[in-house]
Amino acid sequence: MKMVSAVIKPFKLDEVREALSSMGVQGITVTEVKGFGRQKGHTELYRGAEYVVDFLPKVKLEAAVSDDLVDRVIEVIEGAARTGKIGDGKIFVTNLEQVVRIRTGETGKEAL
Repeated sequence: MKMVSAVIKPFKLDEVREALSSMGVQGITVTEVKGFGRQKGHTELYRGAEYVVDFLPKVKLEAAVSDDLVDRVIEVIEGAARTGKIGDGKIFVTNLEQVVRIRTGETGKEAL
């Protein structure tokens, strides 16, 4: 089992969620986060004053998936989240040692 975490632009969330749902991913966790990458933020003009926005709003989504779905999940997220512009985000994949469904006590792949 793997945990797939993706940091994407907020307006792409619905497209990514729909794409994951259509391929059978049953649950995701979404968190509003702020961060910066290579673009290092940007400057904005507000009431005549210029100020620097260091951290840009992003959305982090996480999905626990079985090993056989990982490559497909990455492709789907990448395709749905891509705008072709700087700041599209990143996808991280980590191993999951164990998963337990609290309600039923199921473990492993059955708990997903």
